Amino acid sequence: MRNAIASVLLGWCGVSVTAAAMGYGMLAAVTVLLWRYRNARRSKARAPEATPAVTVLKPLCGAEPQLYASLRSFCDQTCSRFQIVFGVRDPHDPALAVVRRLQREFPERELDIAIDATQHGSSLKVSNLLNMVRLARHDHLVVADSDVRVPRDYLARVVAPLADPRVGIVTCPYLGRARRSLWSLLLASFINDWFMPSVFVAATLGSRAFAFGATIAIRRTTLEAIGGFQAIADQLADDYRLGELTRRAGLKTVLSEVVVETCVDEASALDLVRHELRWLRTIRAVRPGGYASSFITFALPIAVLGCLIAESAGRLGTDIALAMLAITGAARLLLHFTVRKPRSALWQLWVLPLNDLLAFTLWCWGFVSRRVHWRQARYRVARDGSAQPIA
Repeated sequence: MRNAIASVLLGWCGVSVTAAAMGYGMLAAVTVLLWRYRNARRSKARAPEATPAVTVLKPLCGAEPQLYASLRSFCDQTCSRFQIVFGVRDPHDPALAVVRRLQREFPERELDIAIDATQHGSSLKVSNLLNMVRLARHDHLVVADSDVRVPRDYLARVVAPLADPRVGIVTCPYLGRARRSLWSLLLASFINDWFMPSVFVAATLGSRAFAFGATIAIRRTTLEAIGGFQAIADQLADDYRLGELTRRAGLKTVLSEVVVETCVDEASALDLVRHELRWLRTIRAVRPGGYASSFITFALPIAVLGCLIAESAGRLGTDIALAMLAITGAARLLLHFTVRKPRSALWQLWVLPLNDLLAFTLWCWGFVSRRVHWRQARYRVARDGSAQPIA
């Protein structure tokens, strides 16, 4: 008798899990749909005419795919006055050839190069930024990863919120544009269909505990007040820590309406797994509670798991769980076609369940270790988010 009761209770727990997954799936789809609608209305407004002078910091390392197109989008801006500082550690870095091509193409722009191998901490990217910021001429700074492509009014819109002294940093949502390979499609789906929707849901619920390397705009005075780039010299999640430090100082984080794109090019399954694990384990290090509770964001795998458990509740529980699973699947498709840019071909839809299963599996694997790979080097992510090199 007790075993039968326990089995039924377990089954209805499965129904509850499926219901929770369905609820999140619907919430994510509706949130992204509303966000896209509001963003489309805002984007029709004219960019601010009076834009302060801006210095863009672009740390580089190697000739990445689509590097010329990405960097060129920063040179071709409507902003009247801006400087771009490109930084490399190696004087023979192939990215320099792309920068010099842009200097010839845009002779009227302030395009400067910092070549300096000085290392200030375990993060090579932040060391690069510390070497570059010395060349910055302007008081509004924008830091953006090398693989980011932006619209022409990007700078004017991104720095506009900094006119409010209560704003600490401005960051941009981003979408992955995949090159033609399965591994690239999977990583782009990870970004577009899981990571960014979870950010939009969190933002809708009032959270601003985020900042992305795709774009961080900050005033020089704010950066100096929180200790400068030196304060994050050992951090793997340097972008997140910048946002956290400004929030500790009582300043707001603004999620811009400008959406940027990042080039996704994964050469192999191993590269894909290492990339996603680095992101997941970094999130776990800086926000362990949020990471543990984020299992519900994998709505489709969780709904399937709930259906399997619901079988113990009998026919009624199974039927209810299957109905909720169908709704979850429909919400998943709506989410995909709402957030995706450019639109996916129908033949690519089979990637969705594969991506969801892989992402959920890697999320589970993220609890096993704190080791990550980043640009051919291995690190251990400490509890404070610092990257400790592994020989």
